[in-house]
Amino acid sequence: MNNKIRKKIYLILLFIIAAVLFTGCGKNKRTEIILTTDFEENEVFRIEDISCYIPEVMVYLVNSENQYDQVFTDKIWQISIDGTTLEDKYKETILARLAQIKVMNLMAKDRGFEINEDDILRVKAAARDYYASLNDKEKEVLGVTEEIIYKMYYEFATADKLYHEITDQVEPKISDDEARIVTVRDILVKTYKPSATGTVSYNAAEKLEAYERIVKIKERLDGGEDFDIIAEGIDNEDTRIEYSFGRGVMPAAYEEAAFNLTVGEISDIVETEYGYHILKCMSAYDPDEADRNREEMVKVKKQESFNIVYDGYIKELNSNLNAELWEDVEYVRNSAITTTSFFDIYDTYFVPVTGASYGIQQ
Repeated sequence: MNNKIRKKIYLILLFIIAAVLFTGCGKNKRTEIILTTDFEENEVFRIEDISCYIPEVMVYLVNSENQYDQVFTDKIWQISIDGTTLEDKYKETILARLAQIKVMNLMAKDRGFEINEDDILRVKAAARDYYASLNDKEKEVLGVTEEIIYKMYYEFATADKLYHEITDQVEPKISDDEARIVTVRDILVKTYKPSATGTVSYNAAEKLEAYERIVKIKERLDGGEDFDIIAEGIDNEDTRIEYSFGRGVMPAAYEEAAFNLTVGEISDIVETEYGYHILKCMSAYDPDEADRNREEMVKVKKQESFNIVYDGYIKELNSNLNAELWEDVEYVRNSAITTTSFFDIYDTYFVPVTGASYGIQQ
């Protein structure tokens, strides 16, 4: 099963860097942007009466790409994805993130929402610190002044705080059973095989042979053979032996069997799209894991409640993209351009206030 669900490294990277800028922006929604020719100099896009300019794009692009370069080297950006490069895909992500920030600020304006004086002082300090961290070449390439950095942090803080203003009112109740994480060991006999296009399911005869093999394994277990020895041997076609997960992660039949086992209990044969499984429960409830999972589930519930508000708001917005300028945007690397701290500095000043980090990387 692990081979089938494992993603290639470049797809994992794409998923990571395509993550939404912060939890409240709606994962599957982005403001629709149409084309026009009525733009100011360096204006990349406009949503209603709020605009985004080249320096803002460059700050996001350079800081985030430099951070990924440190981990993966800059060669990752030339990976081909759907006929284009990963770098071009990432530019689209930057565009969506900035559009979301602008939309959130429009929403704040319509609601009469403003950050408070303490927040403004934090924004000023963050802008001062980040601008002071830049060398002359970085200031030139980014095209920024301290005032521009202040405006960017101000808008981000406004979006951040507005999200909390809305979602702090949501108090979802997650029971211990809903939050619990189970750990099982797994013996698998597959019912699929490699093909030119990926994988293909077994035909009827192959599937019957697979079922007969899993029945024999179950008979051995019922006869007293050690589950772990079989799981670690050649009869197990899974590349992983152990899985820990909460509800809604695994196939329905697999989840139902796992969550109904007690510690040490072995399941009957379970059929999924991957094949035939036999499970052994290693842990039915870990309080610490359950608490961590509950926190994540609460975040998801809060996000879902916010998305209802956000998605309804963006439907009525007019937006325009300066396509010609956007196509020319690029980050030409230079040994003097090493800045990576734009988002970290924001987190330094605002994590203690909000209790969560909403920097560009998740």
